[in-house]
Amino acid sequence: TQFLFIDTPGFHRKTRKTSRHINRYMNRQAMGALHGVDVVLFLVESTGWRDTDSDVLRLLENSESPVLCVLTKVDRVSDKQKLLPLMQTIGAKYEFKAIIPICALKDEGLDAVLDETEAHLPEQSHLYAEDELTDRSIGFLARELIREQLVRQLGAELPYRSTVVIDTFEDSPDHVTIAATVCVERDSQKAIVIGKQGQRLKQIGTSARERIEQLVEKYADLRLHVRVRSNWTDDRRLLDQLGYR
Repeated sequence: TQFLFIDTPGFHRKTRKTSRHINRYMNRQAMGALHGVDVVLFLVESTGWRDTDSDVLRLLENSESPVLCVLTKVDRVSDKQKLLPLMQTIGAKYEFKAIIPICALKDEGLDAVLDETEAHLPEQSHLYAEDELTDRSIGFLARELIREQLVRQLGAELPYRSTVVIDTFEDSPDHVTIAATVCVERDSQKAIVIGKQGQRLKQIGTSARERIEQLVEKYADLRLHVRVRSNWTDDRRLLDQLGYR
């Protein structure tokens, strides 16, 4: 069986803080993913039902695809007897094909998710060859690896306020040369990314370069810059330039 997972952005409730173009873009991406899929996996944290879960559930009411509810992070529930009432409450909200509790951290319940998903997939030819890992370019993957390090190393210091642009990408037989720009909205955010005497940016670049070298299996020359692009998350023209279309 070949599984193709489409991981959507989280759905943002419409408020003054989430009315930016990038929030609307993320919502369009999330809603667009509901069309043309064979199965929907609706993720709900086992710590309890939230208002945003109700928002997403309303989007699923017109879905023609079977919906599985995946109850995540069950390791955070100390009293496991509370899971059954929660599952009953969730089951009364929608006609889910199954409700599956999982703990990805401990690799618990993941086989059940795959088995239940497989049961609802159509029988057809595989869409990709067995050794084909992605349909994205190396440049795109390099950008994502840099963004990964921004998230890992800065965490909550820079939420949804940074992006990465690949300025140049040169692929030679023995190495790749990449120039990339980290875009932020304010000078204070630029200072966070650069860090004291440039140490934070150096750490981000070193970690990203190591990951890129693992990807391309050769030496990578990565050059990072940081640039302030004021209010880029609410500028449609800039978002188009940065690839948020």
